[in-house]
Order: sequence, then structure tokens, then C-alpha cells
Amino acid sequence: MKNNNPTTRIIAGKYKGKILELPALNVTRSSKARLKESLFNVLQFDIIDKVFIETFAGSGSIGLEAVSRDAKRAYFVELDRDSYRILTKNCNSVEPNKCQTMLGDTFVQTPSILENLKNSNDELIVYIDPPFDFREGMDDIYEKSFEMIKNIENENIYLVVIEHVSTLEIPEVLGKFSLKKTKKFGKSSLSYFSYTEE
Repeated sequence: MKNNNPTTRIIAGKYKGKILELPALNVTRSSKARLKESLFNVLQFDIIDKVFIETFAGSGSIGLEAVSRDAKRAYFVELDRDSYRILTKNCNSVEPNKCQTMLGDTFVQTPSILENLKNSNDELIVYIDPPFDFREGMDDIYEKSFEMIKNIENENIYLVVIEHVSTLEIPEVLGKFSLKKTKKFGKSSLSYFSYTEE
């Protein structure tokens, strides 16, 4: 049976060129190559030995890019079963011992991952990429994402990055975190938050 799912490639690092399967486009939208490249140009060597948490993970292409560039490990949270199947397949084909996948609601699983890593010495990067197409029951997804960030108690967060529709108004401050910059790529943008300086 020929697999007609779309694919993407890892852009750099030790798994450069590795093909990742993507879920059907009506379920999830892959982060564009230009956006992904820009994210990792910003992170550069700061990704090394950090723990990367990808929420709404879809295919896991962002977290696996982080693993390819020597992130210590990556956590992935995905709600859709088909997407989750592809996510686990991609993780297994890259470096399964560095990947932890969770099938479930981002707003339940992510706080629990953060809670578990609260006292670890690792620095965390949290990548939040809510679905663009507001499916049934998703109209408040950005609000819920902002709320989740406001509730983060961890002291070991290096960066919180939100991938969002460019028309969205992003708050300057979310709990302990302040907006550092937003970069726009057509319909999508990346907003970077780090601790508010006292």
C-alpha cells in the first residue's frame, strides 16, 4: 500500500535530510520550513542540552529538529490519534530514547510535564503551536494557551515560543514571562517570551 501522506525533512543537525511523515493536511498544518529555520537560527547553540516540549505536536517536526540539533530530550503532546500514530513513528525513526510522546490534551499534559520537570536542573524550551483552523470547541484555544503560560511556576524555563496566526494580538506579559520579539512569516508568526526581568 503506497503511503500518500505528505512529508517534510529535518533541516540540520545529525539527522539532517531525514524524512518525517506528516499527518493529513486537514488535521494539522506543518510548520513552514522558513519559520522552522528562523526558530532554530534564533536558538542556535542554545538548544544544546535543553529539554524541548512541543505541544499540539502533530508530526513532531519541531521537537525532532531540536533533537537533531542536540537537545537533551523532547516531550511531545498530541490529541489526534492519527497524528499521534505518525508522531510516534517519526520519533522511532529518529531517536526514540530521546523522545517522550503523550496522547492527550495539551492543557492537561503540558502542566503535568512541567510539574515533573520543576526541580530538574535542565532548562526547558516550551513550544506552543495551537491549530489555526478553529475546529469545533477550539475557538478559545489561544486564550487557553495564554492561561497555561500564565500558570507556569517553573524557574527553569529558558524560553516559551508561540507559533500563531499573524493577525493575533499577543499580550506583552503572560505571568512571569514578557514578550521579547515577534517574527512574521506571512500568515504565521513566532512570538518569543522569556522571564520578565525584575
